[in-house]
Amino acid sequence: MAAIVPNRSGRTLRRIGLYAAAPALGAALAAAAVTVVPFASAQTTPPVTAPAGLHAALPGFADLAERVSPAVVNVSTTQRISARQGVMPDMPQFPEGSPFNEFFKRFFEQGPGRQGRGGDDAPARRARSLGSGFVIDASGFVVTNNHVVDGAQDIDVTMQDGTELKAKLIGRDPKTDLALLKVDAGRPLPYVNLGDSDRSRVGDWVVAVGNPFGLGGTVTVGVLSARGRDLRSGPFDDYLQIDASINRGNSGGPTFNLAGDVIGINTAIYSPNGGSVGIGFAVPSNLARPVIEQLKATGRVERGWLGVAIQPVSPDIAESLGLDKPRGAMVANVQPDSPALKAGVRQGDVIVRFDGRPIERVRDLTQAVAATHAGKSSDVVVWRDGREVRLSAAIGPMPTETASARESADEPRGQLGLSLAPLDRNARRENGVPQNVKGVLVTDVAADSPAADKGIQAGDVIVKVGNRAVSTPDEVAERVAAAQGERRKSVLLLINRQGNERFVALPLGQA
Repeated sequence: MAAIVPNRSGRTLRRIGLYAAAPALGAALAAAAVTVVPFASAQTTPPVTAPAGLHAALPGFADLAERVSPAVVNVSTTQRISARQGVMPDMPQFPEGSPFNEFFKRFFEQGPGRQGRGGDDAPARRARSLGSGFVIDASGFVVTNNHVVDGAQDIDVTMQDGTELKAKLIGRDPKTDLALLKVDAGRPLPYVNLGDSDRSRVGDWVVAVGNPFGLGGTVTVGVLSARGRDLRSGPFDDYLQIDASINRGNSGGPTFNLAGDVIGINTAIYSPNGGSVGIGFAVPSNLARPVIEQLKATGRVERGWLGVAIQPVSPDIAESLGLDKPRGAMVANVQPDSPALKAGVRQGDVIVRFDGRPIERVRDLTQAVAATHAGKSSDVVVWRDGREVRLSAAIGPMPTETASARESADEPRGQLGLSLAPLDRNARRENGVPQNVKGVLVTDVAADSPAADKGIQAGDVIVKVGNRAVSTPDEVAERVAAAQGERRKSVLLLINRQGNERFVALPLGQA
């Protein structure tokens, strides 16, 4: 007889995978000369074992989890919100339409109905939210996310052993979504160290520890999936992407390498349903370290300021300027009385190196300037007129609500097709162009033309062609012809629209 065991539905299932429900089945098998092979008895069945050496090749995480978990805490906050408040108090604000705007509405929520109902006269309510954090020294400093504690009236920290402690907010930094707390336990606390996130490689094992869904300390394991992720949430986006499961409540918790050092602070997930789908994001420890040090020392973060508006260098802009490849940060505008202006940085320069650090992308410059102390003299290398020019800038303190270097809107796509006119008194009045704006007026843009594809509109003012200012349509034509004579594939235009300036590179194939 073949071995038969019951399944959960009450039917019987042979271990060879056949249902034994109809007597005719046995006759059919006999007629077909099919032999049903019985299983050997339990005493003679050999145990299933892994291939030799496989266990030794796989990492174990139990020792690591046991060592670091005591330093990971639950962060609970109480907030007073009005019933008509329309945004989650702990939710980071992303640009409208961003793919991360929707999932953050679900991330770290406490469930439906939290926003309440009522009109302007509805009474304020107390709401609680949960997150995670970790102790960074024995005296009781705790790192978490800004959006976990933003707007909180009371903050409580619960240790792994169940000890509950009141926490004081030392400082927070919305730009990197980091916050620093302080608890007084009356004894030295277990703590973990910030590691070197720059040494982590895609594919390395990572361990995330936190408090998802308020369940208590939870350990998940995965790998570093990617580096340098830009969520378009701010000028300092440089996230590590991990596939270790992180969910609502993991926010502010640490991601460890196998040495037990913190290489990231878990901040966000991408999820179509509010749960983990293996796409999580963490602030790198090397980005967090100077922020935490400043918060610990002064309770606030002071960043360096250069005073430029910048935009990416596209392939056609790079070609028009004679750069070997798209790199650097192009200066769209130099702010008045700024360190950049005093150093001699010009509109149209491409900053390719700052303080010895190569600038490949816009955010490289943003982060490098922000990390520079005010008053420091920094070397700035710009690409200008086909060659590198070295300058020196005395970095200033960042003015309130001013980015050290902000990225302008992405340039549109396309190539040429314009009708131009002098910018005379009537043209200024009809198009609302201020007296301080000089250049040539765009009066019409042909449909489906290269210029239309680039987003140039009637009413725009062409301020420069290449690096030279223009004041008449003939000067524009001459500069375009000169670029063609130099066998340029594109020509660079500086466009002013309602006071905002940006560079556009138009291909010359149809000029």
